[in-house]
Amino acid sequence: MAKKGNRVQVILECTEHKTSGQPGTSRYISTKNKKNTPERLELKKFNPILKKVTLHKEIK
Repeated sequence: MAKKGNRVQVILECTEHKTSGQPGTSRYISTKNKKNTPERLELKKFNPILKKVTLHKEIK
């Protein structure tokens, strides 16, 4: 039987990487509770291409 609940998987993509002009993308997969946080998720994560911690925003 499948799980029931408000938890969904979201994809986080780096915001600084697009403006840097370097090839590739930095993406992470995370989960969030849709009931508690209906807005888009923003987390600081490590970008291995830029070699620093950058802001990653949820994409659709």
